[in-house]
Amino acid sequence: MSRISVAILLFLFVSTFSAQNVDADLLRHFDYDQKAPLDMQEVKVEQRGDVAIHDISYASPKGGRVPAYLVVPKGKGPFAAVIWAHWYQDNSEFLNRKEFLEEAVALAPSGVVSLLADSPIARPGYLAPREPLDEIQIDHRVQQILDVRRGADLLLARPDVDPKRLAYVGHSYNAATGAFLSGIDKRFKAFVLMAGNLSDQVDMKSKEWQEFRTKVGPEKLDSFMAKYSWLDQGKYVAHAAPALVFLQYATKEDFLTPERAREYFAIVSEPKSLKIYDAPHALNAEARRDRIAFLVKELDLKPPNLAVIASIPELVQPPENRK
Repeated sequence: MSRISVAILLFLFVSTFSAQNVDADLLRHFDYDQKAPLDMQEVKVEQRGDVAIHDISYASPKGGRVPAYLVVPKGKGPFAAVIWAHWYQDNSEFLNRKEFLEEAVALAPSGVVSLLADSPIARPGYLAPREPLDEIQIDHRVQQILDVRRGADLLLARPDVDPKRLAYVGHSYNAATGAFLSGIDKRFKAFVLMAGNLSDQVDMKSKEWQEFRTKVGPEKLDSFMAKYSWLDQGKYVAHAAPALVFLQYATKEDFLTPERAREYFAIVSEPKSLKIYDAPHALNAEARRDRIAFLVKELDLKPPNLAVIASIPELVQPPENRK
């Protein structure tokens, strides 16, 4: 083989390797003790036909406990596994682990074990940021990422779960969580990211960001963003490969417009797909059907009961608080 051919092969190898790996200096911010006890505790079990809904909690790497539902089908497996992460919509009764519960129950007979956890915002003792640049929101972001990774540890420790068929579904704030995970944790085979911010670099070009920068103070905001530049989702979702990423966005959005969704899409690594729905931030039944179909295909599931999927009520978009 010629030196030129060797050089080309080396370049292709390095390029492929780089495309699939995030810089180690970024990854260290999300380190945790994977050998620490999960300390899973069960509160109760609800049986819905052949599907068991376990009300559990497990230990968070950042302290405290993570309340969650563990949805388990009948049988010995091996089952696929899905982690579902809820939105952060004000005034929604589903700002918690209940958002995707009906989808998880509907998919269980297809051969899926699901974990649905309350994010920090939905837990007792949550401390809301006091001002736009309150650093507590950084702690919350990192905690949520680590809590989901611990959730993956919990699922993959089960003998009935196939470690090669793990997926993540996240909405809004937790779509961004999924963007981080896609570059950090290579145990996931597929991601559904629904109507969330996926790149600070894209967002900072917007008129809304510039208005916010003026309001907060340019020097103050620039300093904050520089300090936490490692928390730009785009630096991670650009390295999601080999996982497949399915983006779902809506037309009836003030900030997360279809145009911005396409800018995010350009950053995401291949393989990827994008669909935009005639819907508000809550999305709609069509989006639900599409993500169920995506999970069925990518996780090699048995076909679900489409009538059951169709019977799941649409997520309500609460009215905005106008000040």
